[in-house]
This record gives sequence, C-alpha cells and structure tokens, in this order.
Amino acid sequence: MAYYLVHSMEQSNFADLDRKAAQALADAAATAGLNRIVYLGGLGQGSLSEHLESRQEVGRILASGSVPVTEFRAAVVIGSGSLSFEMTRYLTEVLPVMVAPKWVTTQCQPIAIRDVLTYLASCLDEPATVGRVLEVGGPDTVSYEDMIQRYAKVAGLRRRRLIRVPLLSLGLSARWVGAVTPLSSHIAVHLVESLQHEVIVHDHSAEALMPFERIGYDEAVRLALENTRGASVPTRWARGSWQPAEPMPSDPEHAFGAIMRDVRTIRCAAPPADVAAAFMRIGGSNGYYAANWAWRIRGALDTLVGGVGLRRGRRHPTELSVGEPLDFWRVVAVEPGVALELKAEMKLPGEAWLGWRVREIDGGTELTQTAWFVPRGLLGRAYWYSLVPFHGLIFPRMAQGIIRAADATNTPCALTS
Repeated sequence: MAYYLVHSMEQSNFADLDRKAAQALADAAATAGLNRIVYLGGLGQGSLSEHLESRQEVGRILASGSVPVTEFRAAVVIGSGSLSFEMTRYLTEVLPVMVAPKWVTTQCQPIAIRDVLTYLASCLDEPATVGRVLEVGGPDTVSYEDMIQRYAKVAGLRRRRLIRVPLLSLGLSARWVGAVTPLSSHIAVHLVESLQHEVIVHDHSAEALMPFERIGYDEAVRLALENTRGASVPTRWARGSWQPAEPMPSDPEHAFGAIMRDVRTIRCAAPPADVAAAFMRIGGSNGYYAANWAWRIRGALDTLVGGVGLRRGRRHPTELSVGEPLDFWRVVAVEPGVALELKAEMKLPGEAWLGWRVREIDGGTELTQTAWFVPRGLLGRAYWYSLVPFHGLIFPRMAQGIIRAADATNTPCALTS
C-alpha cells in the first residue's frame, strides 16, 4: 500500500502539477500491484477555492485508477509544518493588534496531527474504509478568530485585539499575511482564499468506523508548542529520537515557528575528545571562554528581576549530568565526548538553549556551537534582534576560546559560519 500526502502550492500552476503527480502515483501503484492508496486531502463542500478544489481533484484522480483508495478529508491540521496552523501561529505571536478580514469568522473544525496519524494508521485495520471518502476533524468547531485567541491563551500571550475590516480584499489580506509570516505571498493568496470557505465535518462515518478520544484544539496547540517551548529543540534529530507527529529534519523552516539561531562552526587539529572536554568545563568558576564580564552583567541583571543569576555555579569542575543546574542554565543533554546542550533558566521573553557538538573531520575536529531562541510574542523578537550585535562579538570568541582550551599548541582555523 502507499500513503499519498503530497500537495504543491509554491508554483502558479500547482493544480496542474498535482494532477500529474496524482496520475503518476495511480499508474505506478497499479503497475506495482498495490492493494490500497491512503490519501489525505481537504474538507469543503460546494464551490471551493482553487487550493481546496485541487486537493479534492487529486482524490478523484487517485480513485479513478485500479487500486482502491481511502481518502481522508481534513480541515486545519494542528501541528508543526501545517501551513494554515503556521499562519495562525505567526500572526498571533507577532501581532498583539491585527486587522481582521471577514474570513476570521469562518467556521473550521481543526484536527490535531496526532489524530490525523491515528486515522491514517487505523484505516488499515478497518476493511470498511476501503473505497471511501472520510471526513475527519477534532471535537471543536471554532472560527479563525477563536483559533487566534485560544492559541494566544495556550501560548501565554495576552489576548489579541482584532479590528474588523470586512472590506479588506483578498489581495491585501494575502500581502498582509506574507509580510508578517515566513509564508510567501503566493502561498498566502491560496490559503486566504481557502479560509473563506467553511470546513467542518458533515459525514461522521470516520468517527463511527474508527472510534477514539480525539484531542481538543487547546491541547493540540499545547502539543504543537511542546517541541519548541519545552526541553526539546531540533538538535534532537542528531540523536534520532523524534516520534511520529514531531518535526522532522526535512520540514521547512516555518514548521518550527520562530526559532532564532546563531551557529558558529570552527575546525582545529585537536582531537574531538579534547574539544568536548573543554566545553564540558564551561560555566561556574571556569567562565565562558569569552567576555566573562558580559556574562557576569547578564547574571546580575537576571538576579535583579528575580532570576537565578550565576549564583548556582556548577557541581563539578569537569563533569556534567543531565538535569543538573549550571549557573542560569540546566543541562538537558549530554553525549560524552560528543555533545552538550543547555537550556536557559534566566528570565527571558521566550525559551533559549546553547549547545556544542564535535565530529572528527580530515584528521582534526569540527566544533559546531549553536544558540537557539524561541521568542514569546513581539517582545521576544525585539529581545533577540537587540542582542544580535553582541552575539556577533561574543559567540565567535567563545567557540575560539573552547578550541584554545582544548589544545593551546594548535591555532584554530577561521570560523566557517
């Protein structure tokens, strides 16, 4: 069997590309002798936008072949990478006040990505789903305005103020979305056009055939935020520990919400184990290998606003274990001789991590140092960008300081990023 989850939206001729791709899969499935195709399309009835119509047309093309098809139709999927969800995420986090076109009152039945996966997997064990078009949604039917306000509440943001402008055109709405979010204006046009159509479940056959407790909208948002606002960031890909419904390395950048990064890579002749031992000594009385005065100031400011500051120091001068405090950090990942990841516990308008990883290359070592920041609202973004000049001064010197501490007899190569 084959799962078909492909949709094109970047190109202006995306509907034609979708037709060709769907026909190619239908033909290939027949040639390979597959016994089923499972397809995820979009909800909607009556006259639809080009985007929604294309999704349903793909289902019809697949069903016209000789291989039986199970077609699921969903509205907004709540999870990293879902374009409609990412648009909601960015609009809510960036804009405390926003102009609201008339589509914010349209009714929608969003569904958690975990529930989508449950349906996609469960249909294989239910023969009655073969050759069916099944509508799926979560337990909540909400307007897009409700989605924005409830997202803000779950994300710990203040209630958003929406100023209704019913006459705001489709083109202006799309340009507004394109300017505020990382989605291109071309994609935004098709999304905004689709948001004007009610997408709710009318046929509840899927619930009857595959009953399970579905996740509500608020909980779905919390789960979607968990990967970037908890102790897990995309670096975990390197450890191969992701689970279904979590972000994947192949996901587009917008799939993670706003994750700001500062990445520095440097090479040296010292062995990887020596470089790893150097960054394992960071913090406490050992300092941060560069601009220790700046770290002390940051610690003092954190203490003034009720944070932990630098007073916790470190438990041991050379050893670190997952879960232990380190100044205003918490150790969240350790790979002996390979990597270290710290999560900030200082007072911040967001969540922050700092990490290092080494690998052997050309008989020497490549050190990658990464700082991540997940901003909370507009203040979080302003905080990050205000510090970018200081990052440019401190972070390169920190990476070079780690290399010098690893092998004082070797001169570090120039930073490569």
